[in-house]
Amino acid sequence: MAIYNLLLFTLVLIIYMVTICGNLLIIMLIYYSKTLHSPMYFFLYQLSISDILLITDIAPNMLNIVLQETSSISYFGCITQYYVLGSTGTFECFLLTVMSYDRYLAICSPLHYTSIMKQTLCIQLVLASWIFSCSVGLIPILEVCQLEFCGPNVIDYLFCDLTPLVELSCSDTSRVQMEITLLCVPVLIFPFLVIVVSYIYIVLSILKISSFSGRLKSFSTCSSHLTVVFIFYGTLIAAYMIPKEGQSRTISKIMSLLYTVFTPFVNPFIYSLRNKEIKDNLKMLYINKRPFIQNLW
Repeated sequence: MAIYNLLLFTLVLIIYMVTICGNLLIIMLIYYSKTLHSPMYFFLYQLSISDILLITDIAPNMLNIVLQETSSISYFGCITQYYVLGSTGTFECFLLTVMSYDRYLAICSPLHYTSIMKQTLCIQLVLASWIFSCSVGLIPILEVCQLEFCGPNVIDYLFCDLTPLVELSCSDTSRVQMEITLLCVPVLIFPFLVIVVSYIYIVLSILKISSFSGRLKSFSTCSSHLTVVFIFYGTLIAAYMIPKEGQSRTISKIMSLLYTVFTPFVNPFIYSLRNKEIKDNLKMLYINKRPFIQNLW
C-alpha cells in the first residue's frame, strides 16, 4: 500500500471512529439525562442518529477502496448506497428546519412554547421528516434504475452519487437531471428559506431585549444550531451547486467528502463545546464514573 493511501486510510478511519463515538455519546447523554429531555435535545438526538447513518453509508466502503486501491460494488449495493445518502441528507434538511422552528418558538413566543412544542408534536415532526425523506429519495432511484448502462462501469468517485452514476449511462439522462433540479425546491430551497425567515424573526426578537446579558443568553441557545446550518448548507452548495466546469475530479471528491464525512464529524463537537448543558452532563458523567474506574484499580 502506498504511503498516500495508508495516510488516507488512517485519517478516514480515525474520523469515522470519532464520529461514531461522538454521536453515540450525545445519544447516550440525551437518553439518560433527565435535564436534556426537551424538544431541542430530542431533535439533536435524531440529528446524531442521522449523522451515524450518513457516515456509515459512506466510510466503510471508502476504507475498502483506499485499502485495496481498486474495489468493486454491486449494482444493487451502489443504488442502495445512493438511496441511503439521499434519504439521510434530505432528512437532515428537514430536521434542521424543524430545529429552527423550535428555536423560533422558544425565543419569539416563550410563553406559548411548552403548550405548542409538546412531545407528540415533536414525534410527529420527526416521523413526517423521515417518511417524506425516504419517499422523496425513491424518485431519483426509480429514474436511475430505468437508465441503460452499456459502457465500462467504473465510477471514478469515492461513493455512489447521482452525477457519477448518470455519467455512466448511455441513454438520455435529461429527464433525471430535470427531476433532480425540481426536487431541489422542496428539499433544499424551501427548508433553507424557512430557516432564514425563522432566524430573521429570532434576531429581531433578540435585539428587542434591553440587557446585553439577556441578548447573549438568548443567542447562545441557537448558536450551535446556526453553526450546523452554515456548515451543512455550505458543504452542500460546495458539493452540488458550484459549477463543475473547469473543476478537477479531485476537487469534486474533496467537496463531496465535506458533506458526507466532515459534517457528521464536526456536529458532536459543535454541540458539546458550545452547549453548557451538554458540557455539564459530560462532567456529571465523568464524576459518576470516576469512583467506578478507581475501584477497578
